[in-house]
Amino acid sequence: MSRRAVLLLNLGSPSAPTVPAIRSFLREFLGDPKVLDMPAPLRWLLLNTIILPRRPHRTLSAYQRIWTEHGAPLHVHTGRLRAALEAELARRTPTPPSVHVAMRYGKPGTRGAIAALVREGMTDLLVLPQYPHYAKSSYATAVELARAELQRQAPQVRVRIAEPYYDAPGYIAALVASARPFLERPFDMLLFSYHGIPLRHQRETHPGFPPDAGEPRDYPPQTPHQRARDYRHQCCMTMEAFASAARIAREKCTLAFQSRLGRAAWIQPYTDATLKSLPARGVKRLLVICPAFTADCLETLEEIREEGRALFLESGGESFEQIPCLNDHPAYVHYLANLTGEWLAQA
Repeated sequence: MSRRAVLLLNLGSPSAPTVPAIRSFLREFLGDPKVLDMPAPLRWLLLNTIILPRRPHRTLSAYQRIWTEHGAPLHVHTGRLRAALEAELARRTPTPPSVHVAMRYGKPGTRGAIAALVREGMTDLLVLPQYPHYAKSSYATAVELARAELQRQAPQVRVRIAEPYYDAPGYIAALVASARPFLERPFDMLLFSYHGIPLRHQRETHPGFPPDAGEPRDYPPQTPHQRARDYRHQCCMTMEAFASAARIAREKCTLAFQSRLGRAAWIQPYTDATLKSLPARGVKRLLVICPAFTADCLETLEEIREEGRALFLESGGESFEQIPCLNDHPAYVHYLANLTGEWLAQA
């Protein structure tokens, strides 16, 4: 009998809100050459002389503030999503696939998760990366590791890996459904805050992309290959599709990019600068949504909900609300179940 499984791939989180656990996580995360894409000796030097001695201490209190009694929020939400998706699939089909979780960094790791599936006799696998947009430092590195481990451990397994779904109707519908209670209250602007990427990554698809580009629509990718790899364009497409589906005036939406690391130029506009500038432009009531993250984590709960709120209010804003990530929202579970159903019908 065919043993089919679904694997949810996410980024990962430290195992505990402690300096040693944070340092261990950062060593693996920032040691990835797709995240810190520089010569190996320079990356080692930067990690071991600057980042690892200092950053765990600076971020300790942030992790402690967001930590839950059940663990890291990203792990908790991804675990709940796994359980909800498995239950929905069991409701839909008499022989549902099992649903599992793997993290690109930390535990449960991709290598161990695949090894466990192999021991259970898996023959067919659907991989669902929890990255709606393509970036080599997120979607690409997670998928490449999964492919490598599957080829090494289970070359006989039939595998399908879902593509980025930044403008898929089901994903957009789930975003709108999760945001609907917030959109029904008065607001002046909806800010789409995406995880940033270094400008040099963006220029891999747009070699001449200007560092201070305004609207992404002004610099559309020219070829299908570019569209499949153009992170900033995909972020813009998510915003455009959301505004259309939610029937929000386009002028009430804007976007920015958060979570910079180091001194190199990243794609703009920056979220922190945008939050400071909006009140002077007449935006007093702000909504923020973070579509690049499917599960709430340090970047959404601390960087936006705490630090971002403070920046906006201190700059003259009056009302700040952040729309939670999709997490295990029923509409998102429904979308992933539909993707799985399509796979099952073709497997």
